[in-house]
Amino acid sequence: MKYSRLSKEQFEELHQEFINFLATQSITAEEWTTLKKEKPEAAEEELDVFSDLIWEGVLSKVKYLENISERHMHLFELTDKEMKLISVKILNPEIDLRTKVGFGWFKRNFQSDFVEYLTASKAYTDDKNQDKFDLIQQGATITKGELYQWFDEIIG
Repeated sequence: MKYSRLSKEQFEELHQEFINFLATQSITAEEWTTLKKEKPEAAEEELDVFSDLIWEGVLSKVKYLENISERHMHLFELTDKEMKLISVKILNPEIDLRTKVGFGWFKRNFQSDFVEYLTASKAYTDDKNQDKFDLIQQGATITKGELYQWFDEIIG
């Protein structure tokens, strides 16, 4: 397995897609039930293959990721050739960007001496989707990129 297995909730959400996947493997609903009982390791393998297929599809379309912690924002734009980063660091120890109050403070003070910015870019390794997945594993979430684009206009 290349990525991670989808959660139970994700499988439930993708129920129809999973049925279609099994159909492409020529596995009927009845055969799937039998496979789970008699060859659980083979059923697990099918779940893993399906998970990887879903991840590949999602990762190939991801354009923006965000990882926001108490006093840091890491905003990524994932272009065809490289990963671009806008990093924001809050120097005020009383601020937590994950809260409404903290983010409100940031919006009012984003140009103050209590906020530092850094931009960087990095080429992908041989496996672009794995690079994206690694960022997600480290806590990044997929977004539409509104924050990244806003900052890009301000500091670009």
